[in-house]
Formats: sequence, C-alpha cells, structure tokens
Amino acid sequence: MAHSGFGMSAAVYLGLAALAAPAMAQSISDGKVKIGVLTDIAGPTAMANGRGSVIAAEMAAEDFGKDLNVEVISADHQGKPDVGSQIAARWFDVEGVDAIADMQGSPIGLAVQNMAAQKSRIMLLSGSTSSDFNGKACSPLTVQWTVDTYNLAKGAAKAVTEAGGSKWYFLTVDQAYGHALSRDTSEQVKLNGGQVVGNSVFPPNTSDFASFLLTASNAGANVIAIAASSGDTVTALKQADEFGLSAKAKIVPLQSVLTDVHAVGLKIAHDAYEVSPFYWDRTPETRAWAERFYAKAKIMPTGFHAGVYSSVAHYLKAVRAVRTDDAPTVMKQMEQERVHDFFAADGYIRADRKMIHDMYMLRVKKPGENKGDWDLYNVVQTLPGETVNRPLSESPCPLVKK
Repeated sequence: MAHSGFGMSAAVYLGLAALAAPAMAQSISDGKVKIGVLTDIAGPTAMANGRGSVIAAEMAAEDFGKDLNVEVISADHQGKPDVGSQIAARWFDVEGVDAIADMQGSPIGLAVQNMAAQKSRIMLLSGSTSSDFNGKACSPLTVQWTVDTYNLAKGAAKAVTEAGGSKWYFLTVDQAYGHALSRDTSEQVKLNGGQVVGNSVFPPNTSDFASFLLTASNAGANVIAIAASSGDTVTALKQADEFGLSAKAKIVPLQSVLTDVHAVGLKIAHDAYEVSPFYWDRTPETRAWAERFYAKAKIMPTGFHAGVYSSVAHYLKAVRAVRTDDAPTVMKQMEQERVHDFFAADGYIRADRKMIHDMYMLRVKKPGENKGDWDLYNVVQTLPGETVNRPLSESPCPLVKK
C-alpha cells in the first residue's frame, strides 16, 4: 500500500510539473532579449560612460546570454531629454527593446522613466544619479544600480569634515542631479557639524569658472565642492588649480570618476577625495575584469562602466531563471537574487529600487606615488552599503511600506 501511495504521489507530482512547465518556459518576446544602452557617446561624459558603457553591456551579454538570443544596441542622447525620450519611444514601440541600461544623465532618466513604466520595460540606471530615483520619483521597474547623490554626499561630507573641511561652497550644474547632489551634500555637511557658506549655479558645459571660484574664495570657504559631471568637473578642477585655490581650500569633486582624474592628472588632482562604487585596482576580481575591459575599450573602467556590466548581468541571470522577458516577472526575480560579482560582494535590490552595495572612499595619489598610468587612487575606507545609503525609514519612495 505504501508503495502504491508513493506511485500516486509521483504521478500527481509529474502531472503538476507538466502543467507548470509551460508557465516556467514562457516565451521570450520576439525570441530575443534586446538591451538598449542609452548614453552620452560624443559629449562631455563620453569617457565616463559612452562607448565604455556599450562595451560593458556587450561583455555581460557574452558572459550571461549564452543560452539566450541577446542583442545590445546603443544610441547617443546628446545630453537632451527630448532626444532621449524619442530614442526610447522608438526602441520600445518599433525595435522591441526590453531594458535600457546606463541612462547617463538624470534629466534623461527622469524623462524616459514614466514611458518605460507605461510600456512595462525595465530601466537599469548606472549613469542617472539623482537620489530622487530611489525617493519621490521611484518606479517599480527601475533599479538605481551604481551610485546616487545621497551616498556620494554622505561619504564625502563625513570624510571631508573630519579632515577639517568646515566651510563649504558649492558649484552646482543647473541640472536635476546637480541640484540633488548639492541638496543631499548640504544636508550631510550640516549633520556633520559643517557650514554651507554659498552656492553658485552654472549652466552645463561652462568654460569659465573664474567668477564662481573667486566668489567661493571670498566667502571664506575651506571646501569648494563641485556638483557636476565629468566635463564641468575637469574644467573646474583645472581652473581652481590655476587660481591657486587648492592651497587655500579642499577641492572636492562630488561626482568625479577615474577618467576625470586621468584627464586632469595627479599634479592637479592629488589628495582630492572621491566617493566611488568601484575602483579597478581594489581586488584580484576587479583587476581581472578591468583588464578584460581595457583590452576592448583601451581605457580602465569607471564605476559607471562596472555598474552597467553588473546590472545587465543580473538582469540576464534573472531572464534565464524565469525564461521570460516579462518585466514584472524578471524584476521580481532580480529582487529575490543577491548580487555576487566583482562589483558588489553581497548586493541586493531594496523596496525603494536602490541596489545596496558597499561604496569606497578614495584619495587621489600624489605625483610619483603611482605605479602606472591608471594607478590613480588609494582606497582609504570601505563604506558599508547599509550605512552610506538613505535609511528606508526615511525614504519618500511610494513603494516603501511605512
């Protein structure tokens, strides 16, 4: 009897498994998983994101798309939200794009996000850094993977105030992430006992920072914080050095990346602090991946590049696991699986759509300390993900249950 009962259970189990099989093997729409990398290909952040972000996505497709038909396409949004929106609309409606990666620039990310939600497509943000993406503008199918203005602000404010930077003056690019970066950093400076003595707002791609730097110096600032992306950061760093301000104040580029420091050089950038999600020379695993990337891109990867790879790899793992590119199903799987790769040792996606991972306090090396062209930083401190990101209890994201 026991044997016959076992047989019945097995038959029932096999029958249920047969019924479940089609659900598990839902078809991939168009028979293809299509990922669009929307980024700045030829503009001021092209080195920080750009072609490198496309290469990173292609590497992830090579590594994790072996049993899927994966296609990676890319486009240049030219730094314009309307252009970015037009490209995304065409990708969704005509070209069958399932997910958009990188999305350099918060204004473009914010412009595209509602459309992506309406069309049920996933957004993997690496280059959109405004903390509003995990705050008031959070969206169920968007993940902010790499960095945000809150964790950049928290890390920088703590390190720089502890090093004696008490009077802060901000140079803020007149864009969504620039204002978010200044706002978030100002709050953290005050929490750390510092003082904000002024803020100059400038248009993107400014060529002359003289008046802003002079105003900051006259305000008695001992910290000049640059809330801008690569092009403006590089220009401001160079001009601050020309005016001899680095002798009077700590120059803190709040969103600088490896390629910015490489462009400016150690003579100008040395001793600057940078909060980063990634440094290529930190571990054997980061070095191994960076060497692969370098062979293709001819530059060492920035945190944005590493974040694009990590986010696309995690997305493809989820698609493989659920055998569908249905966005809500894939996102649920992405939330369930932890992130274990060279980028994040034990990362995870929170309810506010922030991927939580450690950040690193870097300090730019002095000339002569470096052993090679891309050996630019010392890792000063690891900032644990839970401590450097906004507490969920304080999140204005509507997806977070209070």
